[in-house]
Amino acid sequence: MELSPMEVIFLFLGGLGIFLYGLKQMGDGLQAAAGDRLREVLNRMTSNPIKGILAGIIVTVLIQSSTGTTVITIGLVSAGFMTLRQSIGVIMGANIGTTVTAFIIGLKIGDYALPILALGAFMIFFMNKNPKFNNIGRVLFGFGALFYGLDLMGQGVKPLADLPSFGELMLNMSNNSFLGLAVGTLLTVIVQSSSATIAILQGFYSNDLLDLNAALPILLGDNLGTTITAVLAALVGSIAAKRAAAVHVIFNVIGAIIFMIIMPFFVQLMTYLRELLELNPEMTIAFAHGFFNVSNTLIQLPFIAILAWIVTRIVPGKDFSEDYKPNHLDPLLLRQSPGLALQGAQKEVKNLGNLTLSILDDTKAFSETNNPKLYKQIKEKINVVDTLQDSLRSYIIDASKSDISPEDAERQSTLLEVTRIFYKVSGQIDEFADLYNRKHRENIDLSEPAQEGLKDLFDHVYKSFKKSIDSLDIYSPQDLEEVIRLSQKSYKIENKLRKQHVKRLNKGICSTDGGLLYVDLISTLERIGYNARNISETNLSDEVEDLAEDFTIYE
Repeated sequence: MELSPMEVIFLFLGGLGIFLYGLKQMGDGLQAAAGDRLREVLNRMTSNPIKGILAGIIVTVLIQSSTGTTVITIGLVSAGFMTLRQSIGVIMGANIGTTVTAFIIGLKIGDYALPILALGAFMIFFMNKNPKFNNIGRVLFGFGALFYGLDLMGQGVKPLADLPSFGELMLNMSNNSFLGLAVGTLLTVIVQSSSATIAILQGFYSNDLLDLNAALPILLGDNLGTTITAVLAALVGSIAAKRAAAVHVIFNVIGAIIFMIIMPFFVQLMTYLRELLELNPEMTIAFAHGFFNVSNTLIQLPFIAILAWIVTRIVPGKDFSEDYKPNHLDPLLLRQSPGLALQGAQKEVKNLGNLTLSILDDTKAFSETNNPKLYKQIKEKINVVDTLQDSLRSYIIDASKSDISPEDAERQSTLLEVTRIFYKVSGQIDEFADLYNRKHRENIDLSEPAQEGLKDLFDHVYKSFKKSIDSLDIYSPQDLEEVIRLSQKSYKIENKLRKQHVKRLNKGICSTDGGLLYVDLISTLERIGYNARNISETNLSDEVEDLAEDFTIYE
């Protein structure tokens, strides 16, 4: 039966849509069945490049998307959970893991696509009370939909063989490898899935619409195009995230250049393997895809340090996750001498405090200049605080697994509480920065007296918070009690500013929007000052005298 052009387009696009949906359902089902531990796998299995590659392969097989793995990796790098060098191994592994989809397609079980799809649908609808069976149903449904979509795409592309213009294009790609490379890259950028474009390539090759000379350059282009999503994900990320995305691009570009240079040998090798192993067309492309990614990884694996150096030159800037990376959390020392390990943890707690203080500095500068780079820097540092406090808490808690003295147990409790406070303060500073961002964005004006009052309170709170950090490892009761007195004064200043603000509102000096924003700003600052006092009280423990009963406490 001859198909009209419209039917060809509908079959191809409909098949592609079903394929993409099936791929997503299969990945989501596998991910849910495996449990929500993908980030943990990536976070823990990256102590060396080989483990990183294995982690990348495992996660990519589970979520059926190398782009998804790379985006998760970029998020972990941006948050400071993973270093740039660790991310390189994961990205290499993700490229290998994505070849699994092509091998699945090469199994040629399309005749059973609809029964598998139906079985999955029945399990989803009739066994939805059991999460395990529901997830298996999603995997089966996705698996069946994937092959059904491929079958529709195959039906759609068959008539193209009769078009002289299409045949001419395929001939040009056979003679010009760079044209095939460009076509593969552009197609993957449009579809946003290298698995889908590889599947399309397998369909074209199995229907004799192009030969290996044209197919393999397109294959390389597919691997280049898949980097675009990672690049887009990193555009709004930290310096570290941009570098991780750059690694992904450079890794695939270098691999494509190498294989474009040896393209005639690559074609000969795949032709030899196809005949030797009696591979069907889909499996031939799958083998080519796997060979390219595995070989590219083996070639570049010894040069991970050089790759990291290159991207730091291409993407210059300060990586805060590296600047504030903990250097005193030694797991071996924790087992051998918990007391000494807690001393190291104490230094890192102070490091966390200094990082938090630097965010407060950035926030003041942002409030005065409305520099978007400063606002982005604040957000990056907030992510680093989150990572650092998570590492600190885990390390300090692990100290209790050994026999520790009562003094060390008390120190452990103090360090945990101070870490919690610093984390809380970072959230309050983030809130303060967001309020000023809204002020700049919505052009909200504050009266001159309001601005002066804010400056006075900020300077007072800053002095109090800085002194509480400086006193962390001194244990000077006089200094710590001074922080408490400063905190009491912060409350009095904030209370006074509220009363003055009400008077200005009554006189019509302040706008309603400005007045509401002003109250939120001074309230947030006072809470930061109160937490500075909390740090000092924690350090003083029972030595501090009770404060006056009329002191208001709120967080």
